[in-house]
Amino acid sequence: MNTAIILILGIPLIEIYLFIKVGSQIGALNTILLILSTAIVGIWYARYEGFNTLKSGMSQLVKNELPLYEIISGAAIAFAALLLILPGFATDIIGILFIFPLTRKVILSKYSKKNSPKNKSKEKNFIEGEYEDIEDKDGK
Repeated sequence: MNTAIILILGIPLIEIYLFIKVGSQIGALNTILLILSTAIVGIWYARYEGFNTLKSGMSQLVKNELPLYEIISGAAIAFAALLLILPGFATDIIGILFIFPLTRKVILSKYSKKNSPKNKSKEKNFIEGEYEDIEDKDGK
């Protein structure tokens, strides 16, 4: 089965299940207030972390370095903000994991091809050889 279809159907089912479980424990109004507060606090913290990432990226550019981690981290923060805006507890947990720098670094390094052991051994890819200049008979 296609992964997208599983996600489109599975995530709402998980969220509905969690709404029912949490709502039965703390009440419907408290559940709604909890969802709204996680969205507000999550967006505020995503903005804060986004500015920190932007500041770090600008300092990398000033050093004339490519801010690759900052670009990927900024995309992860935008994804986390989207997950925090969506109502639900499972999406909030995933969004919170992407918001905090420590867990974001762990998650991104796990899925980054740059940090994989296969690519580190191939990092110094060069061919060693000898060459000789060949001049034409005219001396050109």
